[in-house]
Amino acid sequence: MSKILVIDDERSIRNTLKEVLEYEKYAVDTAEDGPTGLEMFASNSYDVILCDIKMAKMDGMEVLGKICETTTDIPVIMISGHGNIDTAVDAIKKGAYDFLEKPLDLNRLLITIRNAMDKSDLITQTHVLRSKVGRMYEIIGQSAAINDVLNMIDRVAPTEARVLVTGANGTGKELVAHQIHEKSHRAKGPFVEVNCAAIPSELIESELFGHEKGAFTSAIKQRAGKFEQADGGTLFLDEIGDMSLSAQAKVLRALQENKITRVGSDKDINVNVRVIAATNKNIRREIENNSFREDLYHRLSVILIHIPTLNERTEDIPLLADHFNTLICDSYGMSKKNIRKEAIDELQKIKWTGNIREFRNVLERLIILCSNDITANDVMAYAKPVSGEDD
Repeated sequence: MSKILVIDDERSIRNTLKEVLEYEKYAVDTAEDGPTGLEMFASNSYDVILCDIKMAKMDGMEVLGKICETTTDIPVIMISGHGNIDTAVDAIKKGAYDFLEKPLDLNRLLITIRNAMDKSDLITQTHVLRSKVGRMYEIIGQSAAINDVLNMIDRVAPTEARVLVTGANGTGKELVAHQIHEKSHRAKGPFVEVNCAAIPSELIESELFGHEKGAFTSAIKQRAGKFEQADGGTLFLDEIGDMSLSAQAKVLRALQENKITRVGSDKDINVNVRVIAATNKNIRREIENNSFREDLYHRLSVILIHIPTLNERTEDIPLLADHFNTLICDSYGMSKKNIRKEAIDELQKIKWTGNIREFRNVLERLIILCSNDITANDVMAYAKPVSGEDD
C-alpha cells in the first residue's frame, strides 16, 4: 500500500486529507508542523509528501529544502491558501513536484498524487535497473592481476585520457570500458558501443560518422553516427583492430580535431567524445603488416590496460562462481545453488579458452542441469567438454 505524509498546521485540513486519501486506499500519516513532519520523514518511508507552504512553526519552503537535501526521489506536493504564480514557480524551482492552491480541488489532488506515484514508481524501477546493470558490468576478483586492472581504472577514469584495452576474447574488455565511463565525470552522458568486427567495412564509416540522405543507395534519410550519439559521453570502439584503413584515417582526424563529417557531406560537426578502444589482436604486429595505422595507435593508447586471461587468475574462480550463481539464479527466479568446494576445485583445473564468457556459460549450464548441490562429478560431466580438453 502506498504511503503519504501530510504536513499541515490546520487540523481540519489534515483530517480531511487523511479521510479522503484513506478512502482511496492510501496509508496516511499526518504532522501538525514542519519539525514533526521532518522527524516522521526521517524515520519512515513515504511515496508522496503533501506540505503546506505557510505554517506557524517552520516555513513549508524550508521543509521542502531539507527534504530535497536528503533525497530527490520522493515527490513533494506543496499546498497553500495564499499562493500565486511566483510562489508556485519558486516551489517548483526548489524541487517541489507540483503546487496546489487551497481550497483543494479533490479531483485534481488525486490526479496529481497518482501522477506523482507514477514518477515515484519510475524512479524505483530506474534504481533497480541501474542496480542490475551495475551488477552486470561489475568486475569480480581479488587476484593481484585483476587488482592491477582495478587500480588502473580508478586512476584513469577521472581524466580525459584515451584508453586502449587489450586482452583475449571473453576476458571482459567491455566491463573495463563501462567502469571507466561510470567512474568518470562523463557518467551522466551516453555510453555508446560499436563492435567494429560486426560491421561490414563498407558500412563502418556511415555507422561511425553518420550519413546524409542520398549519400548511397540505401541512405533514405539523414542519420547521426555513433560519434554524434556519444557527444558529451564515451564512445567504446570494440575490436578496433578489425577496422578498415579508410575508417581508421577518419577516426584519427576525429581524435585530432574533435570534428567529424557525415558520409555525403562536406560540413564539419564538432563532437566532444572520450574514446575507449579495445582489441584482442596484437596491434604492433598489425602495424608491421600494414593493417593498422601507427599514428592512430599512438592516439588511442595514451593509457594501455591489459586484461589477464581467466587461466592467469584462477584464484578468482570461487568469487566468479558465486557472482554468476547469484546473477543467473535471480534471472531464472530460482533459489541460489550450492556449489561444493570440490566442484570449485574442478572448475579451477579447466583450461578456459573462452575466459569469463565461457565460464559464465558453463555456470549457467550447471545451474540449469544440476540439482541444488553442484558437485565435482557435475563439473566433469557438463563443464570439461566445453573447454575442448579431452582429459
